[in-house]
Amino acid sequence: MTYNLIWKDHAVKELDNLDKLAIRRIVDKIDDLIINPSLCDFKSLKGHHSLFRLRVGHYRVIFEHDDRDLTILKVGNRQNIYEGF
Repeated sequence: MTYNLIWKDHAVKELDNLDKLAIRRIVDKIDDLIINPSLCDFKSLKGHHSLFRLRVGHYRVIFEHDDRDLTILKVGNRQNIYEGF
C-alpha cells in the first residue's frame, strides 16, 4: 500500500536546516516507508497511539498516518526531537 505524503511546514523547515547528506538519507527512508513500510524501522510513540517515529541514523522523523495519508510532523536529531510530545 502506498500513501499520499504530506509535509507540515515546520517539518520542511527543520529538514532544510540539516546537511545535504542527512536530508538525502531522510528523504530516501521516507520514500522507502511509503513504498514498503515493513522494511522500515518505525515504532509508535509511547503515550501517543496515532504518532510514530522513523529512525534514520541519529535523526528521527515523527509522523502520523491513516488509510491514505502519511503526514510528516517533525524532523530532527534524536536528542531533542521528542520535546513537546
